Amino acid sequence: MRLSFVGYSLDSPLESRHRSVVVLLHAFPLSAAMWQPQLDALHRAGVPVIAPNVFGVGGSPEKPTWSMSDYADALYDLISSLGFTQATLVGVSMGGYQAFAFYRQYPHATRSLVLSDTRAEADTDTARQSRMEFIAAIEKNGVEEAVTRMVPKLFGETTKQTKPQLTELASTIIRGNTATAVIDQLKALAGRADSVELLGRISVPTLVVVGEEDVLTPPDLARAIHHGIQASKLVVLPNAGHLPNLETPEAFNEALRLHLETLPTHA
Repeated sequence: MRLSFVGYSLDSPLESRHRSVVVLLHAFPLSAAMWQPQLDALHRAGVPVIAPNVFGVGGSPEKPTWSMSDYADALYDLISSLGFTQATLVGVSMGGYQAFAFYRQYPHATRSLVLSDTRAEADTDTARQSRMEFIAAIEKNGVEEAVTRMVPKLFGETTKQTKPQLTELASTIIRGNTATAVIDQLKALAGRADSVELLGRISVPTLVVVGEEDVLTPPDLARAIHHGIQASKLVVLPNAGHLPNLETPEAFNEALRLHLETLPTHA
């Protein structure tokens, strides 16, 4: 059973420029629903795009104790099953970790990367312990624990003041997930590989994006990724926190559009 996804322009003739698909990788503990502004924009532009759901979310099969490596394999199978040979991976937060894993395992299938509000470092011992405590709290209180802990951190102060509807949207998306799926994501996050050494080996066009008001993965972490990847481009988006694709969708979409336009015509 393959991953569930939302997708557009997938039945376009697979000319040379369309042998590549844009793959939108969602943040923890959300779903592909967070990508609607980008799905709409790319669809209007006629760009093939899919937004998969992680294991156990939105109809994707459950996979206990899955790893980022497992998810990279599932992504590759999905992309191949749709007839594409390469992908531009756009990952926010957890999606960035999945993009690193995909590039590590399938560099030949990676056309380019967009790494948003993520980090290259693995969890520290302290961070892993915090995730274990988070898991215990979810086991006790259910998925509402994820809403309480995560939503206040996902958005910048500007968004909280000017777009309160986004906090409700994120809350609704999280409540649509099962406690088991959220726990499995926390375990995968805690066990992910360190990607700092990988940065110097990334040779595909890479865009690094970060919300200026991000408190979970602050701009300094994005700058470290940018400095580690040769010839990458860094874009810092004002008035946005950890989810700039939702907080400032026009600016995020413009940065993504410009990135895609720089890619060679032949994948």
